[in-house]
Amino acid sequence: MKAIVITKPGGPEVLKYTEVATPEPEGNEVRVAVQATAVNQADILQRRGLYPAPANCPSDIPGLEYAGVIDKVGPDVRGLAPGERVFGLVGSGSYADYIVVDAQTVAPIPHNLSYEEAAAIPEAYITAYDAMVSQCGLSSGETVLINAVGSGVGTAAVQIASVIGALSIGSSRTEDKLEQAVKLGLKKVLLVKDTSLSKLVLEATDNRGVDVVLELVGGNYVAEDVACMSYKGRIVVVGLLAGSKTEISLAALLSKRLQIRGTTLRGRPLAEKIAVNKTFIRELLPHIASGQLKPVIDRVMSLDKAAEAHEYVSAGEHFGKVVLKV
Repeated sequence: MKAIVITKPGGPEVLKYTEVATPEPEGNEVRVAVQATAVNQADILQRRGLYPAPANCPSDIPGLEYAGVIDKVGPDVRGLAPGERVFGLVGSGSYADYIVVDAQTVAPIPHNLSYEEAAAIPEAYITAYDAMVSQCGLSSGETVLINAVGSGVGTAAVQIASVIGALSIGSSRTEDKLEQAVKLGLKKVLLVKDTSLSKLVLEATDNRGVDVVLELVGGNYVAEDVACMSYKGRIVVVGLLAGSKTEISLAALLSKRLQIRGTTLRGRPLAEKIAVNKTFIRELLPHIASGQLKPVIDRVMSLDKAAEAHEYVSAGEHFGKVVLKV
């Protein structure tokens, strides 16, 4: 089969479209003929040698999500058969013609979605729901701040907040991204330039602050989050685009009784990934099938253009997902 291989740690030029061995399913695994995948920051970090794949995943083939057709099943698989359209998350390896996954981690692709649309969903929507709702308990009537609202996870979070009845506030350094996010249901916009983020948030909430922060930027944004939280607010850090270090006010942490947590999906044990997939199927798939949740795709490129796609995503000008058609 053909796949994108990381030949050595480095820039986009280290990605090579080449022939590799085709994987075979065992036990409770299924093999999926991948039709589309998508570019994520984790892929870029893996390419640079900064975010190794989990031990049981391909170390030299990036890719965290896929959409495709089951073409072969392991001897222990029940309830799935070749020909079924499925999508889901993986630790790595989806920049390829085929990928082998545990049967309990796949979800059926709704009939209203193309493969390209389906490939833009798993990482963004599962991450956003797991972080905001499953972990931070975001509920109807509460307010959520989404930093880097134009990202794939950010655009998913805006829609999920609308579905559950939460009020969403989004930040970006780009006015155009904020305008596009409003069309998705974003209620209040924050253009972050010279004014501090916390000041903008407090002005937008009449000094009440926000209940939940989906932090996709990291760095000093976390300190700003602490400064604009409401009483018993919850912050979940998902991304570190602005760095991994900051200084926060412990006095505010104590007096407001705040919670700060970090999260990833990639390195979780299989049992947890299965549980997350069940939640995705139960809580989000009906809204995706009805069209209430619709993936935002910036552009679709062919898999052999993965290096070009990485350059584009690294530049930070995209809104939503960049999909690779296999």
